[in-house]
Amino acid sequence: MRGFSNLKRTQQYLSCFGPIRQHFALARHLLSASLYRKQLAAPFVAWREIAEITQNPSSAL
Repeated sequence: MRGFSNLKRTQQYLSCFGPIRQHFALARHLLSASLYRKQLAAPFVAWREIAEITQNPSSAL
């Protein structure tokens, strides 16, 4: 909880962060570096698309 001074804001952050983290949490120790980068590329593409729509909702239509 270091860095979080407000307990309510901490809970809000962690409740959003948990489901998102699952897309990026790969078993790195079981993968080669090149395979890890390939498998992580797809979630980052999806994340960028979602973030772009969130920042500019009019482009989603």
